[in-house]
Amino acid sequence: MTEKYYAGAYWPGRREPVEEYARRAGTFFRRLAPLDGAVSQWFEQASSLEEARNRRFEPDEKTLLGLFDKEKYQQGAGDVSFAAWNGVVEGNSVASLSCGSRSCHVVDRCTLTLPPNGPVAERLLSSRILSQVVSALALAWDPEWGIATSVTHRDSSSEFADPGTFVGWVTYLARHRGPLPPLPPPVRIEPVGDKGTILVLTPERFMASNPEHVALAERVRALLDRAGLLKPLQAQP
Repeated sequence: MTEKYYAGAYWPGRREPVEEYARRAGTFFRRLAPLDGAVSQWFEQASSLEEARNRRFEPDEKTLLGLFDKEKYQQGAGDVSFAAWNGVVEGNSVASLSCGSRSCHVVDRCTLTLPPNGPVAERLLSSRILSQVVSALALAWDPEWGIATSVTHRDSSSEFADPGTFVGWVTYLARHRGPLPPLPPPVRIEPVGDKGTILVLTPERFMASNPEHVALAERVRALLDRAGLLKPLQAQP
């Protein structure tokens, strides 16, 4: 069975002006664009393929602010929920964000689904590209925790997939969570400015069907948990 992959950044509910959400989203899309042509153009989602392809937009701050001001993308006073499609049928990806929730049970997030197979997947599903995707998420959204991994691995690692509580192929931890313990090879550590650190478990594609990959992820998870670095995000009321 082909594993499906995604990347995401998560942080406790953070109330900000809609202009700030547009600025952050623009930064994310701008950092994605050079990575691959499949994530360089974006369309509003629609009820049909044809309709969506007529809704291409430039993902800059001004355009995004205009979109976020639309009633259909607001869940309440200042809450924004938005998703965009990359327009590639054979390499389908969706970028979505949910910001400013007033519920103490919901954390804010920005996620990117990734194609499971085909030429676009072969280009995107590499440790080099995914570490850059997670870095783009971290630099744009200043999250507490981020991930890029297979959905199968996520579901087998965390009963409720609680953000902040498990590790994936690529994991981001904000600096304020604490210092990293020594980690076993082949784990690679990459700083993200002064914001935090990215951990890359394997240089090859991480797969939940590979027992060695799963064992490595569990070993790293246990080390990070023992160091107090893995804990659920606490949303603000």
